[in-house]
Parts: sequence; C-alpha cells; structure tokens
Amino acid sequence: MIAEYRSLDALAIAELVRSGEVSASEVLETAIALIEACNPDLNAVVETLYDQAREAAAGALPDGPFTGAPYVLKELVVSLPGARTSFGSKLFANNRPQIESEIVTRYRKAGLVFAGKTNTSEFGLQPVTEPHLFGPTLNPWNRDRSPGGSSGGSAALVATGALPMGHATDGGGSIRIPASCCGLFGMKPTRARITAGPEGGEGLAGFANQHAVTWSVRDSAALLDATQGPLPGDPYFACPPTLSYLEQARRDPGQLRIAYSTQAPNRTAIDADCVRATEEAARLCESLGHIVEEAEPEFDVKDVADGFGTVFQANTAANVARATGGGLPEDGMVEPMTRAIAERGMAMSAPLYIQSLQALHRETRRIAQFFTRYDVWLTPTLATPPPPIGKYRTDSDNVDEWLAELMGFIPFTYLFNVTGQPAMSVPLGQSTDGMPIGCHFAGRYGEEGLLYALAGQIERAQPWFGKRPEAYPL
Repeated sequence: MIAEYRSLDALAIAELVRSGEVSASEVLETAIALIEACNPDLNAVVETLYDQAREAAAGALPDGPFTGAPYVLKELVVSLPGARTSFGSKLFANNRPQIESEIVTRYRKAGLVFAGKTNTSEFGLQPVTEPHLFGPTLNPWNRDRSPGGSSGGSAALVATGALPMGHATDGGGSIRIPASCCGLFGMKPTRARITAGPEGGEGLAGFANQHAVTWSVRDSAALLDATQGPLPGDPYFACPPTLSYLEQARRDPGQLRIAYSTQAPNRTAIDADCVRATEEAARLCESLGHIVEEAEPEFDVKDVADGFGTVFQANTAANVARATGGGLPEDGMVEPMTRAIAERGMAMSAPLYIQSLQALHRETRRIAQFFTRYDVWLTPTLATPPPPIGKYRTDSDNVDEWLAELMGFIPFTYLFNVTGQPAMSVPLGQSTDGMPIGCHFAGRYGEEGLLYALAGQIERAQPWFGKRPEAYPL
C-alpha cells in the first residue's frame, strides 16, 4: 500500500477512494504511518490532528476532487476550530481559534482530510523554517540544509512522499522558496485569487497569498479551482478564470514569448548552479517551440526593496500588537529579530508607510509594462541552492543586515508579491551536490491559467514526480 500510495498524486488517490478500491481510512492510516516515520528526523509536523482526521475519514466525505486525500495546514494564518495557530511564535503558542478560515471550509468541501499542522518561521518572516518555538525543520534531501521557508514544514513533509501536497502561504516567496529547496512545484496565485476571509481582507498590504506545494501540476491546478474566489465583503478580488485551471494545465499553451534572465535585479551574486538550471530551462522552453530571449524589466529596485521592507515592518508591528495591546512584548516572547522588526514598525510614521505604498504601486506599473512584450519571465527561483541550517540568525537584531541578506537570497520571488502577479517555481534543476533547484516563471496579473499550461507542458517533457530524496525513495 505504501509504495503505491507514494506513487500517486492527490487526484489519483481520490479516484481510488471514490471507486471503492481503497477506503479513505486506509489512505489516512498510510499517511499517518509515513508522517510518524519521517517526522522525528525532520520536525515538519508540529501538531497532529489524527483523531479528528480518523473521524472525518470514517464518515461521509464530500464528493469532491480530493475525496479522502490527506492534507496538512501550515501553522500560520489559517484557522481550524480547536487547532493551534501559533504563527510559529511563543506569543501565540496557546492561540486556538474557534472560527474556521474560508479556505479551510473549501478544502473540506473538496474532500481533503487534515492530518496535522506544519512548522513555519515566526510570523513567516524568515526564508527558512527555524522558529524558537518549535525548532528547525530539516530538508529531507540533506538534513544539514534548510527546506526553505516560511512553509518549510509542509514542503519537507511533501518531499518525502508522506503526502502528495500541503498548504503553504506566500508573502515574499514562502510557497516558491521551499518548493525550490525541496524539489516541488509551487504556484503563488494572483493577488486576492483566494479570499483571506473571514478573518481579514488582505494580508501584508496585498502581498500575502495562500495555496500549496505539490508534486504534480494538476494537483495544484485542481486545488486552486476548488479554493479560488472571493467572499462577500472582500475589499477586492481577481477576475475568475474563463476555463478551469485543471483544464488549462492539460492544454498546449501555444507559442509564448518568454524572457529570461540569470542576473538579479539588485545584482546580487547568483550561484553558478542556479544560473545553469535557468539556462537549461530556457533551452527546454525553446525546444518546446517558444520564443525565448534574454531580457529583464526596468524599475527602481531600491524603491521596491525599501517599500517591501516597510510593509513587513509595519505588519509585524501590527501582528505583535494584537497580543500585547499595542506595545512590544516581554523579552523572550518573540525572537530578537522579530522584536527589532516590530520596533521599527511601531516607530514608523503613517506618511512614510503611505509613501512607500505609492512607490510600490508606481514601480508595479513599470514592471507590468514588461509583460505587455513578454508572456512569461523566467529566472532562478533563488540566488543559491538550499542554505545550511542556521544561516539566517533570528537571535540578531540588526534589521538592515537581515533585509540585505534576505534580498540577496530572494531577489526574484518578492517582486511578484509586490506586483500581485502569479508566479511559480518548477523543479527543473539540481546542484552539483544533489540539492533541488527551482526555476521561476512569472506571468501577467490574473493569468495563472497560462502558467499552468506552460507548467503542464514542461512536466510532460521533463517529469519530476519520481525524483525523491535518497532517504525516501519510491
């Protein structure tokens, strides 16, 4: 059962459950066994939900696209009644919401069964997953390396094959970073594609998104079909797709104009392995019939980076203030870096914040002009392969140093949180020491369907589903 289970994506598992070949309970017990086998090594799951999962699997599950498929929720943002949502912080270690996030309700209606909550960096601030509250999550490809962050718990677990997909969020790259580090597919949807309700209208001034890390393109597409769309009262929402994302993932994308670049906009150094992977991806796209040429958008990189930092500082201050009533928390309740970022946010003036948003909107329009000439922009996902555990120090309080180091690692991903455009990391590369490397494809606002069509074409041409860490082979 285990070998067959790990060779299937979530849609295929659901087909077996609906046909009666296996029961949802049998599938769940297989997933639990695999979680229990790998989690002591990796520290990916920080709260198990086995009792309620067993009750759900034994009951009348909805007839949805993922009926009986097991799933995990990230320990950030989403609320599941009775389950902890700590945001990876001691400040919220006892937070157990009684409300259910709309995305969780839509997951239920799609037939998913929740097996646990997964590790995240504190408030999702770090591009790795090493919170003081839970300790570091390790990369199953090499336990000395990070699985990335802040959705590293979900990505590490999915990379082992314990689950076919897992919930992830993305405010600066937190779907695409761990997808790249763990050899998975990760789509960040268009801004407001999935509602943030009922708890909020938007996250991080619209930077934040929710979706998943998956093995297959079609799982990602079908999951977005099941979760996309607004709630009444949302401040804004993306136009609905004309075709289902699953259907678009199966279609030929036609001939696309693809620009590629191996230079970071901020001119930070890009690792030779990441450059090589991007160049190989460009050649692959050319072999598939696309027009590929080297080009990059022109915009004020400093204004975008500064504005991005301003939004994160202000929102961290607001997140902390929810628990404290407005001030800084007691020593030890948040990590030193989080405290320093929150302190910056609390000292920020309202005019500075608004001016930063205005600058980001201006530069977004400049970047959007590039996509009137090109359908897709291809780059490395990250500047380096997966970093060593401990590289990003949360015990520091030097915010400027943190921002510089962050922008040196994620020079491409955060841009599309600022612009709201969809972007995906596709697992096409490998470093000389055997670590996964993702290639980053960004598209026009609202055009996830085109990216899914391209991803499906790439997946058919150069499949990655069977590539697993040596410690967790198929």
